[in-house]
Order: sequence, then C-alpha cells, then structure tokens
Amino acid sequence: MDVQIPVNYDPVLTVRETQEAIKYIRDTFQKEFGRELCLSRISAPLFVPRSTGLNDNLNGIERPVTFDIQEMPGERIEVVQSLAKWKRVALKKYDFAVHEGLYTNMNAIRRDELLDNLHSVYVDQWDWEKVISKEERTEETLEATVRLIFKVIKHMEHEVWYKFPQAVCRLADDVFFIDSQELEDMYPDKKPKERENLITKEKKCVFIKRIGHPLKRSGKPHDGRAPDYDDWNLNGDLLFWLPSLDCALEISSMGIRVDENSIVSQCKASHCEGRLILPYHKMVQNCELPYTIGGGIGQSRLCMLLLNKAHVGEVQASIWPKEMEDLCRANNMPLL
Repeated sequence: MDVQIPVNYDPVLTVRETQEAIKYIRDTFQKEFGRELCLSRISAPLFVPRSTGLNDNLNGIERPVTFDIQEMPGERIEVVQSLAKWKRVALKKYDFAVHEGLYTNMNAIRRDELLDNLHSVYVDQWDWEKVISKEERTEETLEATVRLIFKVIKHMEHEVWYKFPQAVCRLADDVFFIDSQELEDMYPDKKPKERENLITKEKKCVFIKRIGHPLKRSGKPHDGRAPDYDDWNLNGDLLFWLPSLDCALEISSMGIRVDENSIVSQCKASHCEGRLILPYHKMVQNCELPYTIGGGIGQSRLCMLLLNKAHVGEVQASIWPKEMEDLCRANNMPLL
C-alpha cells in the first residue's frame, strides 16, 4: 500500500459539499469542452469483443476484465480499458466530417492498477476524438488543441471559484511544452516521474511531447504507449501541479492518431506485428478510417485538481484496501 499523507491536510469541503462540487464540475466542464472543440456527445460501450482489436492494450501487460455471453459462444468479451480505437471507428460509422468530433463518458476497470493517491481500479474520463485532414497531422495542430483544452480547464478554475471560493485550486496561466527527450537531457539522472515533478513544479502546467519512442540515455520510453492508436511523434501528456500532494498530476493523455504507415512501424518496434491482422488495424492500413486527434481527460482527476484533493477516492466511489480506508479516515481524507 502506497499512500501519501499530507501534513495537516484539510479537505475544506464536507463529503456532501464535495459531492455537490463534483456534479457541478462534471456538468459544466463537458458542456464547455464540447463547445470549444466542436464535439458532440455520444453513447459508448462498456465492453467490446476481443476479436475486433478495439480494446486498448495500454502497456501490453495489463489484464482486461473478460467474460463470455451465452448468445455469442466462442467469443470473449472485454471490459474496455479505454476507447482510443473505438472512437475512431465511431467517427466513420456516424459520418463525422473534418473538424467535427465526439466525446463520451468512458468508464473502465483496470484490475492490475497499483492503488495510491492518484490511481484507482475504476477509471472515469471524457474520451474524445476529432476528425482532421491528413495535412493537419502536425505538431502545430497538436499544440493548438492542447491550448484549447488548457483554456477550458483554466476557465473552470474561475467557475469553481465562483461556487466554492474556499476550495478552489489556483492554476498556471499558461501551458509549457517540452519534448520527452529534452526532459531526459535536462534531468539525465532522474527517473521519468521525478522529471515530471521537477518540470511541473517549476512551470505549474506542462505538456510532455513524443511519448512512446525509446529515449537516448535510458533506452526506454518516457512512459508506456500502445503502438496502435497514438502516433508517438505527435502525442503527449498534460500535467498540472497539485499542491495538496506536492506532485505533478496527469490530467490528459492525447495525440494525433496513427496513420497507415506509423501503425505498422510502431507495431513492429513493439513486437506486436500480430495485431496488424485484426479488423481495426486493417482499416487503418487500408485508409478506411478518418485521420483523427483524440485523447482522454480524467473526470475524477480534474475534480482532484480543481478542489486540491489529496486522494482520488475523495472524488470517486471505488474499492480500496481496508488499511488504506482506515489510514485515510484517520488523516482527514474521507474516501467515498
């Protein structure tokens, strides 16, 4: 069990006030976010057939929750780990045009997650995806989209201040962009999470670009990325500084998606060539899906950030070891 206990932690809001704030943040953010990025709200699945290749493999070692269905003998069904691939297929299926997009509530179970202040087996986020042209598959498009997302989150600071002035967390005034290789060069003797903390503490909001390729010094990626949805040259993580825990908090992982070339090269680099025969992967290689940009924004993590909470369990109802519940309760961190 790995739990950080802030000294003299004060959650400010009661549990019932926190529940009210959670609803307000979620309702308000998704409306502002959808409007700013021209996204339509759609429904999404909780599970998909394994044979489609639509589930997110994350780092390739996490075990999805699986089960069978009586009416589909021989097929294994998987609870989604994210909707990164499903959204791109949905954009084609629902005839979205260039510069149109979708967002949805994504709920996932990640049973192999190591539980701590920031990680839960229950994942809740806004998954979003937007159609772009092939010519827009550029770093400029990526950074412009990150700035739009930052703008909405920054606006939410003011919205929360108006409703809950005693609890709102003050955010950075701008987002700082840095390449994962530049970050390793800056802190060559630090581990990736240590680098994230150092740069985010200084800049308060950081977008770390190009995650997935091995770095020159360590020979390892800054962080794990599946090879078949983000283009590793055009992706990244958005981090904010969380004062309650004195650490960086990842709010969003996003990127321009693989095209017919990068999906092949990245699967080969990851020794996952076997995936290339799956239906989704064939559609990408045959240019049957739109070019897109997309990602996820953590709902509970956004609430943590805006309310400066010290444990994700303060803003979501999940399952925790009894020892963790008791420790948090004894230190003024009531878990829902």
